[in-house]
Parts: sequence; C-alpha cells; structure tokens
Amino acid sequence: MIKLIASDIDGTLLDATRNISAHTIAVFRKIPVPKILISARMPNAMYYLQRDLDIINTPIICYNGALIVHKLEPLFELSIPLETLKSIAAIASDLSLHVSLYRNNEWFVSQEDQWAAREINNTRVQPTVQDLAKTLSYFEETTQLGGAHKIMYMGDKEAMDVAFAKANTLHASQVHCYRSKSTYTEITPAGTSKKVALEKLLQARYPEIGMEQIAAFGDNYNDIDMIGAVGYGVCVSNGRDALKAVASHHTGHHKEDGVANWLRENYH
Repeated sequence: MIKLIASDIDGTLLDATRNISAHTIAVFRKIPVPKILISARMPNAMYYLQRDLDIINTPIICYNGALIVHKLEPLFELSIPLETLKSIAAIASDLSLHVSLYRNNEWFVSQEDQWAAREINNTRVQPTVQDLAKTLSYFEETTQLGGAHKIMYMGDKEAMDVAFAKANTLHASQVHCYRSKSTYTEITPAGTSKKVALEKLLQARYPEIGMEQIAAFGDNYNDIDMIGAVGYGVCVSNGRDALKAVASHHTGHHKEDGVANWLRENYH
C-alpha cells in the first residue's frame, strides 16, 4: 500500500517544456496521499510546482536533503560552515568557474552570465548579483542564519575536473561533492542525503508511514540512496544506469509523463 509519494523534479517529473503536464497534475490530484517534492533546487524554485500540483501545504525537501521546509519553517537542515564555504568558493574563482551560493531562499552570483541565465530559465528564480567577496562578507555578518545549504560550480569541463577533485580532496569530511553533469558540480553539507531527509520527514510529520510504504521517483545519481531505500523505488527510462540497477520499478521517459503513468497503473 503506497501511503506517500516522493518525486525528484528535473529529469523526472517535468515534461519537455520543463513544466508539469496537465496529465501529471490530474493524476497527482486524484491520489489521496501526501506528495513530497525532493530536489537539489532551492525552496523558491519548488513552490510554484507545489501550487501547480495543489500540494502547497505539504513539506518540501530541498538541496538534495540539506533542508526540509514546511510552510516556510525549516524542519531539518545541514549547512556548510563559513571557513569551508570561503575555501570552496575560492577554488571555483581561481579556475574562472561560475559559483552560486545558496542559503534558504537566497541565491548569490557574482555576475549574470550564461550559467546564471540557464538556472534562471530553469527555476524561475532571480539571484542576487554582487561580488563574491561581498557575498562572503554577508555570510560572515549573518552567521546566526547558518552557513550555505549548497554551492554550485558551473563551467568548462576540464576546469570542473580540477575543481571537483580539489574540493573533494580538501573538504571530504565537511561536504558532499556531486557531479550532476560534466559541467556542473553541486556541493552540499556532509551527510546530505535524500534517503536521510525522507527518514527525518517521516519522523517529524508522518510517523505512521514507513519507508516501505513510499513510492519514490528519480533519474540521477543523487536519487540512488532514496530509490534503494523505499518500498517502491521507480526510475524513469532516461535515468542513469546506476539508478536503474537499484530501482525495483521502472517507468517511461520524463518527457512522456513517466511518473504519472506509473502511478496511474500501480497506485493502490
């Protein structure tokens, strides 16, 4: 019996236009269980999708599990300490990579370049554009708000190879480095995990539901632990081979409503 649905967003739930299709909305609205969006995105890049699905009153899991938010209030969070944040930002800056810094609903970039423009288009969120030094000073002045929930490098593959290796080597005990694409590296606090975040959410809001009663959907490496831990772990057909190997169920392409079609056929 499926008692909760958890779905990744990009490459999983969105259609070819990077929206949620009318078919997916209709299927989700018919199923009377909590539906949780779980993504590398920041909260502001998820709220409009919650509105489309009519699930605005349910929690969301952001930054690959580093932050759980319910009605604007954090339920659980991990953050990258200031000194580590400075070092990781310097690695990207020295290699002329784009660096984005995220905390809660704050997103900072040093310039609105092609990489920032791509993220603006994908997430419908506008960043604060200012010098990296100013952003780091702001984090230092507001330590009471915590460190960063995510740092993202974007840029040339060869430079990214170097930056990824360096960040991973210098700060392996403080952060988790994840190469979502050859030109993207997402850096979150050590211990960040979609599986752990789901477990924390169940403890906080749904103690009557077990992991074996969750249907979870994903496409990428950061979904592996979650998909392997739930009762119904579903990989879309465009997913990574490593995820397909651990998934207990498979469905169609994200551009062809794979999530909605699986739920329509298998929810009971």
